[in-house]
Amino acid sequence: MWLNEKKIGDAAIFQYRKLLRQSIPKHIVIDSLFEQTKLDKVVTVLQQSSCWQTQKHTYSGLYVDDQQWQQANKEQRFVQRDVWLRNAPSANTSSTHNTNYLNANIAHDFLAYLRGNEFMPVLSRIFNVTLTDMNVADPAINTNYFRLGPNDFVAEHADDSPGREVCMLLYLNQEWDAHAGGELVFAGKNAQQIIIPPLHNRCVLFDPSTEGSEHWVNSLNTQYADRFRYNVTSWYWSK
Repeated sequence: MWLNEKKIGDAAIFQYRKLLRQSIPKHIVIDSLFEQTKLDKVVTVLQQSSCWQTQKHTYSGLYVDDQQWQQANKEQRFVQRDVWLRNAPSANTSSTHNTNYLNANIAHDFLAYLRGNEFMPVLSRIFNVTLTDMNVADPAINTNYFRLGPNDFVAEHADDSPGREVCMLLYLNQEWDAHAGGELVFAGKNAQQIIIPPLHNRCVLFDPSTEGSEHWVNSLNTQYADRFRYNVTSWYWSK
């Protein structure tokens, strides 16, 4: 069981719906939504440096190559971060290989769980909409791990693709320092920004079509150059 059952009971769902109605943008923050021990094993996998590759987006084109990136001016670049390589082999070939292999399976299992028939109905209940991958060409690409270093960035953007109903961000940063930066920032209403620190096992759910849902990530403090900001991002569609 990946979910903390105390966070998904009828009373909790009722409260989430109430908060969604009151917030601009329509969003909720749920701490400790997932089972801590399992998430800690996921974090162990993410700390293997061989499993990451730099990803770059511009406003005019996603997944651009280095040549396209260099040709784009600074204002056109809105994402530079690392994406987790699902099929990368473990870098550890020592006697602990079996443990790393099992943990890697756990990391894969969690991504599958987030698109499975237990978790997606929970999101459907919270947002009162039927979410499905029936018409999604490649569901797997819409749920993955990402990390940010001090030289990376996620500039202001919107996630409001047609039919996209819910965006999920789950943070996996153990003992995150309050001065490290990396906060999620929603534009909000009337320039009243909403700032959310990326604390471990903190889940942010939001409707990307609502007012003020444009968002970005505050830069990491260079004093913490030896640390990465880890998260899962997942996007969900209705029928």
